[in-house]
Amino acid sequence: MRRLGTALAIVLLATGIALAAGGAASGQGGRTQATTAAKKGPIRLRIVTGTGNLKAAVKRFRQLMGPNNGGGPGGKAKGRREINWDGVPDDLAEPNALPGDYFNAKTAPRARGAILKTPGDHVAVSADSSNPTGTAVRFGDINSSYTSQFKTFSRQRLFSPIGSNIVNLTFRVPGTDTPAVVKGFGAVYTDIDRKENTAFHYFDAKGRSLGRYAAPVSKGGFSFLGVWFRNATVARVRIQYGSGALGPADGSSFDAAVMDDFIYGEPRKKP
Repeated sequence: MRRLGTALAIVLLATGIALAAGGAASGQGGRTQATTAAKKGPIRLRIVTGTGNLKAAVKRFRQLMGPNNGGGPGGKAKGRREINWDGVPDDLAEPNALPGDYFNAKTAPRARGAILKTPGDHVAVSADSSNPTGTAVRFGDINSSYTSQFKTFSRQRLFSPIGSNIVNLTFRVPGTDTPAVVKGFGAVYTDIDRKENTAFHYFDAKGRSLGRYAAPVSKGGFSFLGVWFRNATVARVRIQYGSGALGPADGSSFDAAVMDDFIYGEPRKKP
C-alpha cells in the first residue's frame, strides 16, 4: 500500500567509506536507498525524503538544521536559512530574470548567503496572481500547461533555471563575499515524473564529491529531498531539474520539474 506524506531519515555511520560521485540515494513512500564506495575518512550523514504531504519531512529536516536565522547579515554558530521566493518583487519575477545574488544582499531580509548560477540563460521565479503585467503564474508564460501541472508548496512563486535544467548553488557568509560551507541542503520539488532525472550533487570546498542523491517521484505532487552532514562541509550543490529545460514544446517523454522552498544550514566561513 502506497503511503504518501511519509519521511524517513537514515544515518550512515561509516569508517573508511563515503558516498561515491555516482552514488545515489532515493526515497518513495518512506523507502530510502544508499550506495557507498571506499574513501579515506569517516562520513556521517542523514537523508530525509518525502512525497505528497511534506509536513513531516520538512519538519524533520528543519530540526536537523537547527533554528531559523532569518535573513540578517553575518554568520552564526548554528542554525539554518530558508528561501521561499514569495518576497521577490514583480519586476524581478517572470518574465524578468532573478539576479543570482539576490539572496545575498548586505541587509535583511535578503542576507541569506545563497548564490545561484546556471549554465543556461538565467534563474527565475514565477509570477504571482497579482503581477501588473498579467503574466501567467507557475511558469505558464513559458508553457501554458505548466499552470495546471505545477503546484506551490508555500504561497505562489516557484523557482527554476531558464535555458538549462541545472543550477549551481554556492554559499557565502550572509551579506558578504566570503565563501562559506553548510551542513546540508534540502528543497521541495513539484511534479517529478521519473527517477534519476531530478537530483542533488553535493561538493566540498575542494570540489570533491560528497555524493549524488535522486529526489523521490511524485507525479503532479510534491517531493522533498534533504541531506544533512554532521560537519559543515558542503560548498556547492549541483541541482538538476527534470530531464531538460522548461520550454513551449514539452512532449510526453519530457519530465519538467521546478522547485519551491530551499532549506540549508547556516553558511559559515570555509576552514
